[in-house]
Amino acid sequence: MGNAAGKPAFLVGIDLGTTNTVVAYAAAGDAQAGINLFAIEQLVAPGEVGARPLLPSLRYHPAAGELAAGDLPLPWPQQEVKHAVLGVLARQLGAQVPGRLVSSAKSWLSHANVDRQAPILPWGADADVAKVSPVAASASYLAYVRAAWNHRFPHAPLEEQELVLTIPASFDEGARALTLAAARMAGLPALRLVEEPQAAFYDFLQRRRATLREDLSNTRRILVCDVGGGTTDFSLIDVVFDDDGTPQLTRSSVGNHLILGGDNMDLALAHLVETRMAAGVEGGMKLSAARLSQLMERCRAAKELLLSTDAPDSVTVTLLGAGSRLIGGSRSADVTREEVAAMVVDGFFPKVELGDTAKKGRAGIVAFGLPYAQDAAITRHLASFLQQHQGPLPDTLLLNGGVFRADALARRLAETLAHWRGQPLTILHNDNPDVAVARGAVAYALARRGQAPRIGGGSPRSYFLVLGEAGKDHRAVCILPRGSASGEEIRLTERLFALRLGRPVRFHLATSLFESGTPPKLGEIVDLNAGEYLRLPPLASVLHASDGNDKREITVQLATVMTEVGTLEVHCVAEADAGQRWLLEFQLRGEEETQAETSSVPPRVKEAIEKIERIFGGKAQKVETKEVRQLRQHLERGLGGRESWDTPLLRQLFDALMLRARGRRRSAEHERVWLNLAGYCLRPGYGDALDPWRIEQLWALFDAGVQHHKDNQVCAEWWTLWRRVAGGLSTEQQLRLLDDFAFNLQADAAQRGSRPVTLVNGSDDDMLRLGASLERIPGAYKAEVGAWLIKRLQKADKRGEAADTNTLWALARVGARQPFHGSAHEVVDSAIVADWLHVLLVLDWKKTEPAAFAAAHLARMTGDRSRDIADDLRATILARLKAVGAPPLWQTMVSEVTQLDETATRRMLGEALPPGLKLIG
Repeated sequence: MGNAAGKPAFLVGIDLGTTNTVVAYAAAGDAQAGINLFAIEQLVAPGEVGARPLLPSLRYHPAAGELAAGDLPLPWPQQEVKHAVLGVLARQLGAQVPGRLVSSAKSWLSHANVDRQAPILPWGADADVAKVSPVAASASYLAYVRAAWNHRFPHAPLEEQELVLTIPASFDEGARALTLAAARMAGLPALRLVEEPQAAFYDFLQRRRATLREDLSNTRRILVCDVGGGTTDFSLIDVVFDDDGTPQLTRSSVGNHLILGGDNMDLALAHLVETRMAAGVEGGMKLSAARLSQLMERCRAAKELLLSTDAPDSVTVTLLGAGSRLIGGSRSADVTREEVAAMVVDGFFPKVELGDTAKKGRAGIVAFGLPYAQDAAITRHLASFLQQHQGPLPDTLLLNGGVFRADALARRLAETLAHWRGQPLTILHNDNPDVAVARGAVAYALARRGQAPRIGGGSPRSYFLVLGEAGKDHRAVCILPRGSASGEEIRLTERLFALRLGRPVRFHLATSLFESGTPPKLGEIVDLNAGEYLRLPPLASVLHASDGNDKREITVQLATVMTEVGTLEVHCVAEADAGQRWLLEFQLRGEEETQAETSSVPPRVKEAIEKIERIFGGKAQKVETKEVRQLRQHLERGLGGRESWDTPLLRQLFDALMLRARGRRRSAEHERVWLNLAGYCLRPGYGDALDPWRIEQLWALFDAGVQHHKDNQVCAEWWTLWRRVAGGLSTEQQLRLLDDFAFNLQADAAQRGSRPVTLVNGSDDDMLRLGASLERIPGAYKAEVGAWLIKRLQKADKRGEAADTNTLWALARVGARQPFHGSAHEVVDSAIVADWLHVLLVLDWKKTEPAAFAAAHLARMTGDRSRDIADDLRATILARLKAVGAPPLWQTMVSEVTQLDETATRRMLGEALPPGLKLIG
């Protein structure tokens, strides 16, 4: 099995699923070889190893001494995964002990509102439980597969084989990049990605290749519906027949990302069982996040049993007690087959009309920190998908995913589509949805070698790189001709480009809207005004030299490839050294819906920059103090009121200010105005592709502090600047600000006397507003800041003084259940927030309206049990809000999961966001 001349011995497909990880393979050198499943050796009970085709995508983190050394034997040295149990045994242990099971790591990879590389799983677990990041958890499953494979095939290591890893079709660039990062962590740096619905269809093509003409003879459009444990994907594949009757297949449409799948069904069933278990408990019973996760595992097993062929009439779901009350504290509830069928079939696959649309919003279930789709009806999401992607309705259906092993679900979806069409569909047989994706990944690898049918068509359009300045130059060079095969790199050798390193560069793309006849050739120059072209949103980036020698121009060629997952990769390849490459990725999917953002920059922006140059430019000019002070008013005369300045204009002004940053030192007035404008123009620190680079440039000024450190207004503007851009600062940078925050609040007279000049003085109010904006610092530090704020409130109350508005605002921000830019795993512990709420309840909310505002944010419902306060305290807060006539939105925030409106966002952030920039956290 050894590799000959470095060639792989096997083609290997890996389905890194939300619920299970599956591996399939075929001999690379034998075109007639079949596709086999790799039976993964794993712990199936303490001390017992068995080979199974499915490796549960779970990790169990045992307590110290919980398992004996002899309970965890594996046939290979356990170097890749330590301090965790993987395999079937992990699922068994997780169902018995709450709060120690890592699940749904794949779903977390696409959750942008948490730090996916921070150790946050198991979500909501106690502090003494070891935690792991979603990326590291995913890497551990791949590392386990690699160890199992290398034990069985020591002469053909997995990392040396031709690997294909599957991902949801709807994964965005971030989730794809994190998946690749996980693979690298697992020692699998070289692999291809293919989308799961495509892989499922490749499996069908491979299995039915001998009868494909007959199977697809009446087919023109195929819907692949893939409902996995954590995600739902829709893809459309169009079928045409060439002259000899051979079907030609082209993927035409892909749906949006939906965190909706088997996990949601298990959660819905767990809520039902929880309600029944609580029926006999005085005062009711609400499980913790860890216990609910444990109950979900029990409900998953019950669901699968009750929806299977020859299912029993009912099953009993038992939740064991905790600790010493393991048996005596257990609770049980019965669930019938009819109940589960009704809940899953009618709840997730209801009968709907084609004109129905899925409910939109971000108020979905967040039970474990994951932003599940608000609308649980998969059929409504499908209706929305088909409305967005015009053309004939699909006449053929391929179902994939473990949930479709339940005949009732497959039947309902087929009936719904048939109702929309007015006639039945052709159903393509999927003999084993659990393993089809892994097998299909191998079939895709075979297709790339010309040994199996392939979904072809290549790029449906030509793509062009705009030359010169976008909007001024109408010439563009073709970098990807229509029909270019996916996954194959094309080098544009006939044209050379000058690339700036270490400075922002923008790459503007355009695409052909309608093409007929011969497509343009690679490298051909076209006139964008002479045809039907669509300009796409630009990609802005800062590219760095590997040797650190930035701020120079080098000559490069372009190499392009259309990937199988819908991105156009453009490499800038150094002419002098082809080993030097810089990757740019353009997301091309959905360009019809996402038109190029053509922000209209006011025509007088040049005059505005000239005004900035006059005040802060390198050539000292005689400028009166009054003119410096009135710079903002002068800018507003030409550009309109500053509240109307949108993000592109604000960033242009910031860039102009940053280029002239040295000019701020000329006087205290210069420094005040520069700090004020720079912070305003870069707020909230993110929202534009180049903002990370801008923050990097701005942060370089931090250690030097201010020039006029004795001017109180300069110092105040300094801290206002950092508060405004805090959303773009890293955790390390926010912790550095926290150090200065602590010094300014806690230093005694002697310490202040020895204060370094570069440590800028700050008043209590300056620090209060700054500290409240540091959302990326650990929750324990936020709790300390909150404790200081609570002491301020209690001291004022003892003196008979009204509570300070700024203190209450800061408390609301520090203890917020839903951060704006920070990760949800770093919120203050809900028990601590409950103590703060009891302090607020002592205040008179009618006289002190900000107390009600703070309480509403501290009690805001997220749907995540690890962050939400207890129900009885929530009821108390809600009753008080109603009693004082608090705004309806505040009451709704406490009673249900909802979004803030613009007014509430402005008040919470301290000022408005730039027009067109909306927070979705």
